[in-house]
Amino acid sequence: MTSIEVQTTSYQVEKRSWLLSQHGTDPGTTPSITLDISAFTAGVHYPNGYIPSGTALAKQSNGLYGPYTVSNEVQTLTEGGSGLTSFTVTWNGQTTASLAAAATAAQVQAALEALSNIGAGNVVVTGNAGGPYTVTFQGALAGTDVAAMTTTPTGGTGTVTVATATAGGTETGGLDVAAGLLFSSVKVPNLADTTKDVGAAMLVHGFVKLSKLPFGLNANGQADLKLIHFVA
Repeated sequence: MTSIEVQTTSYQVEKRSWLLSQHGTDPGTTPSITLDISAFTAGVHYPNGYIPSGTALAKQSNGLYGPYTVSNEVQTLTEGGSGLTSFTVTWNGQTTASLAAAATAAQVQAALEALSNIGAGNVVVTGNAGGPYTVTFQGALAGTDVAAMTTTPTGGTGTVTVATATAGGTETGGLDVAAGLLFSSVKVPNLADTTKDVGAAMLVHGFVKLSKLPFGLNANGQADLKLIHFVA
């Protein structure tokens, strides 16, 4: 059974480069909340044993708070028909170099990353040579509802069909809308036992530099945080 006992915690030296002013940080304006540590992922949300300040939070159905997360867009490329020899992929007006019908996932990924509107590290492609290929948008395109790819096949009656497996930008994990930002970093009390819940403070009103937040916050999350003003 999951413990709902609130544990005491300790804090590391704060790095609040994301906070642009002291507005909204006075005592009494940062409400006390309880974090559901089991909702956070080790190595992702607390790589050094601390959940960093500036982490976007959302209220869960159990009344506790977890990370505000949004899905990455996932699209698939599936070859069909007969006689396909090659194909190109177009995304947001830019088209890849020609890819062989038996291209590997790494080759498809390299071709997509070569597009200036995607770039290195912003997409990952998996699958067998010849597909189906699974294309996941990440990095600068993480948590975004991106445009659908289109394809131009060559050879016989060959086709390359694009489908959206997961729409980007959708709130995930059973969380409600974004509620605020973690004001002070929080040490996870016992990395071997994430059933312990931890008290924390949350910033709900202030001025924030979006690019300095430890995790991305998409337009939906920014809109949910109506009293926090974001600067790019």
